[in-house]
Amino acid sequence: MKKENLKNIVTTPVNAPAFSPTNPFFKNREYVNVMYETDIEALKRVVPEPLEVTSNLIKFEIINMPDSTGLGSYMEAGQVIPVEYNGEQGEFYLSMYVNNQAAITSGREIAAFPKKSGQPNLYIDNDVLVGTLDYGSLRVAQTTMGYKHFPMDEEEAKNIIAQPQFMLKQMRDYNEELEKSELTRSQITDFQIQEAYRSPVRLQLFEHVMAPLADFPVRKIVDGQHIIANLYLGRPKKIYDYLN
Repeated sequence: MKKENLKNIVTTPVNAPAFSPTNPFFKNREYVNVMYETDIEALKRVVPEPLEVTSNLIKFEIINMPDSTGLGSYMEAGQVIPVEYNGEQGEFYLSMYVNNQAAITSGREIAAFPKKSGQPNLYIDNDVLVGTLDYGSLRVAQTTMGYKHFPMDEEEAKNIIAQPQFMLKQMRDYNEELEKSELTRSQITDFQIQEAYRSPVRLQLFEHVMAPLADFPVRKIVDGQHIIANLYLGRPKKIYDYLN
């Protein structure tokens, strides 16, 4: 391969790239969100400055993506923390456990999503929407939500989907020195709400050293949200450089 052709390589391996060059369109992307109160000091220990933790709230989310161009069908789950940056309300993405290698690789290489391998699942059990997250062979989270109980106002659902997303991008060089340490911001702006509901919900978290969701114990359930939308993800931009 001539060196001038390297600019056309999206990622390695050069003859079987880990992900497609497509900007994924997500059809019927399904969110199950559990907002709950936890230990605010635990939140402050993991949220990087200059983001500010403004309350003791945290969100456990499971996202089902049954039809995404270039990535196929997959799911992810993790924890998201409401924060503030220069007066703007948003969410810090702490963890995302994903069952799709292309989504993990592209999310980490192209963007700054904190993705690692896990086994989320979302399914309907009689009149209940059940979400689970396993890490290896062990269950680390389980939520049960009433199935589509109360319609949510569309504008409220839009505000939930369009929350600014803050993430930490960390890269090291071959000597294991920090080469890049940045805070990024992205936002979903190109989307259409298909359905949105609020329902009663319960959440259980289980201790695990490599999937420490239970480090943020459930003190009080605040809200259960179920939203289905079509969308494109927003492109991340650097807003703070920790090395400069």
